[in-house]
Amino acid sequence: MAVIPGKKNFTVQRRADFPLRLTFKDSNGSAINLTGYTVAAQVWDDPRTIKYADWVITYTDRANGIIDMNLTDTSTATFSPSFLKYDVLLTDGSGNKEYYLEGTLFVSEGNTV
Repeated sequence: MAVIPGKKNFTVQRRADFPLRLTFKDSNGSAINLTGYTVAAQVWDDPRTIKYADWVITYTDRANGIIDMNLTDTSTATFSPSFLKYDVLLTDGSGNKEYYLEGTLFVSEGNTV
């Protein structure tokens, strides 16, 4: 399965949880059965020299391609630049890896601590 990664930007509040539900679909709009797949996602600075976080991945409904991803309040507290990059990597049971989604996380400071 050849995938051209989708692009989606988000605004994340520092020191707050950031949950995200993804449904993996193929080019025809059909859900990808994630049985036997693993999903990984990370947050990096733009030059990719500092890793800020690993998303917590929960396989909500593998057969229908649904996962929940979460950045915890502890991890977002370390987000000091005004924007960071993220991507979502899908690995099938044979070890083939493809990026499914990527984008920018714009960091909003927030005021309440």
